[in-house]
Amino acid sequence: MEKEFKGRVIAGGDLVGEAIVSRNGVNTLATFQKSALKNAKKVICSDQNNPDLYGKLLTGKILCLPKTIGSTTGGLVIQTICSMGINPSAMLFSEPIDSLACSGIILAKNWENSKIIAIDKLGKKFLDYVQSGDKIEIKSDGTVKVIR
Repeated sequence: MEKEFKGRVIAGGDLVGEAIVSRNGVNTLATFQKSALKNAKKVICSDQNNPDLYGKLLTGKILCLPKTIGSTTGGLVIQTICSMGINPSAMLFSEPIDSLACSGIILAKNWENSKIIAIDKLGKKFLDYVQSGDKIEIKSDGTVKVIR
């Protein structure tokens, strides 16, 4: 069974991967900082206030979320984990992306040559439907297919 959604491309690309889903806003600093500071080889979510993601591997996953929240350092944290190569392979936003996350992703794509993909405005139905572990196919035109 599969369902298709269409969003706005922030940083494009084609990808097939595994979803990891947060139903709540993702605090980028709390989620990624510990792994970045430890110069870790992968990101394990360190945000104890996010029960959907806490303690789970995010590196190489397709992070499905409503939005990012928290500190004004959010964009820098995203750029940093991308420069380290430990970032999620994609960030799929059900809501419009915020300027901080957007800037971090764009900087990572252009300055760090990161392959990170970002699509926003996928809608509430996308976040209601997708489950952690689902296979996701992303197309460069903003089409996101959730496959079960």
